[in-house]
Amino acid sequence: MDIRTVGVIGAGQMGSGIAHVAAASGFSVLLADLEEPYLARARAAIEKNLDREVAKGKRTSQEKAAALERITTSTVLSGLAEADVVVEAVVEDEAVKKDLFRKLDSICPESTILASNTSSISITRLAGATGRPERVIGMHFMNPVPVMVLVEVVRGLVTSAETAASIESLAKAMGKTPIACNDSPGFVSNRVLMPMINEAIEALREGVGSREAIDGIMKLGMNHPMGPLTLADFIGLDTCLAILRVLQGGFGDPRYRPSPLLVQMVDAGWLGKKSGRGFYEY
Repeated sequence: MDIRTVGVIGAGQMGSGIAHVAAASGFSVLLADLEEPYLARARAAIEKNLDREVAKGKRTSQEKAAALERITTSTVLSGLAEADVVVEAVVEDEAVKKDLFRKLDSICPESTILASNTSSISITRLAGATGRPERVIGMHFMNPVPVMVLVEVVRGLVTSAETAASIESLAKAMGKTPIACNDSPGFVSNRVLMPMINEAIEALREGVGSREAIDGIMKLGMNHPMGPLTLADFIGLDTCLAILRVLQGGFGDPRYRPSPLLVQMVDAGWLGKKSGRGFYEY
């Protein structure tokens, strides 16, 4: 499949990062969100990140300007009918995503691939909300998208080999390394990562160590680039909680039960870096 135009829905941290990388890789990008201020904030963030890349010598000023020109923003979904692939990066809520996929199914041509950046929700169930389940797939980018090279490519029960091959080719064209896995709660990345983060939160709740001690031990002892509590803040504590609840519901296993401290912090609105406060202050 010849992919020239990439649609991205959701102008938050992940969506703007996907739009940035796609545009910088030469694709035309249609970035959609509910309100114009979200889109304006995303464009400003993309420009700032491109400026960083220019300062580091990763691209020229001309390449930065060309990338920005490739991005078109909109508050309506109808324009996405022009996209060859649409990647949704909205809130980690199955009902919201299913509703969006139903709308996209009616808007986009049959040839359009519908991809989800979900970090845990079943691709098979999302595909079931459409009339093209063979052309629905998970394209799970890591945060921050411009820096991290992995794309977890998740095939639902009905996803075709052709769709998977097209998404793997797209990921490579965007400078990423696609690695395939099958549909299961949390896939591979978050099935392994979230229990570790949750256990770090429990260690903090139980007073086993301070936040700095827990993060420091994991960084120095396990050679992790950042500690699990810092990482949770960067991911978003609400997202961590949503993923753990998907894991707990999907497997019915108490080992995935979210730490009460995590639940309490999300209830308080302490969501991590994006809210200014999580396990650390920003």
